Amino acid sequence: MTIGARTTDDTTVRRGFACLRDLRDDVRGQAAGTSGAVELSMGMSGDLELAVTEGATVVRVGTAIFGARA
Repeated sequence: MTIGARTTDDTTVRRGFACLRDLRDDVRGQAAGTSGAVELSMGMSGDLELAVTEGATVVRVGTAIFGARA
């Protein structure tokens, strides 16, 4: 699970998401109990498109649904 880097630079945000995806792919199947590790929880309302593009299967979208916090 990760959130995107706190920056407006899409390249930096995508690089972080890609890093987690690559790490998951490297670990998967190499240790006991990791072969089923397919989910990638990454991104939030503000960067969900980038997260999905990089392979997110779970995205936290509370702000998109409920609006900004007070």
